[in-house]
Amino acid sequence: MRNIIMAVLIMALPLIATAENRTENNYSKTQKSMKTLNKFEFPHLPYAYDALEPFIDKMTMEIHYSRHHKAYFDNFVAAIKGTEMESKTIEEIFANMSKYPAGVRNNGGGFYNHVIYWENMKVNGGKPSAKLEAAIMKKFGSMDEFKKQFSDAGKTRFGSGWAWLSVDEKGELFVSSTPNQDNPLMDVADKKGSPILGMDVWEHAYYLKYQNKRPDYIEAFWSVINWDVVSKRYDELVK
Repeated sequence: MRNIIMAVLIMALPLIATAENRTENNYSKTQKSMKTLNKFEFPHLPYAYDALEPFIDKMTMEIHYSRHHKAYFDNFVAAIKGTEMESKTIEEIFANMSKYPAGVRNNGGGFYNHVIYWENMKVNGGKPSAKLEAAIMKKFGSMDEFKKQFSDAGKTRFGSGWAWLSVDEKGELFVSSTPNQDNPLMDVADKKGSPILGMDVWEHAYYLKYQNKRPDYIEAFWSVINWDVVSKRYDELVK
């Protein structure tokens, strides 16, 4: 099975569109890219394909961004074309997701979730702001306990999905996991809130480098969290 998956992915490489490499990764670019969510535009990757090595390899990044993310975006735009959703924000669509077809749910989530994912990664991403760190300590008791709960959310997600750190309507942090391309903004989520950190645990996010060893990928993920972006997301939600 592993050889089949590897062969398929390698055969797909010649079809991958050339993406513009980005070496800058500051918050102003993050804000500009995040605004594309409600314009329904496909955002630039905010760094080069190899920028997260050795933790996430170049080939995985190229396939993940240029093929998987782009397909979610294209299918989402096609799914909402000619409907009332074209005039809504992504948050408004998610808030009423239970009313919409599966194609909107799966592809809209895939579009949004990956924007969060790319933006919240960076090698040598620093540490949480004092404000966010204090909130983590208050909620989880320690950074180690938060790390354990977040990692476990990813490890125990059966099949494909995501692990999230989010802020609820009371301004409290919580860790959760969602299946497939769901996220905490959707009205179908078990625990609802605004994501500030997301980790993709679909196999296409890690299989080329880590094969079936999801825990190894999750451990590596802690080395590429862009805490500046995560902290600013938190600040915006609780200010």
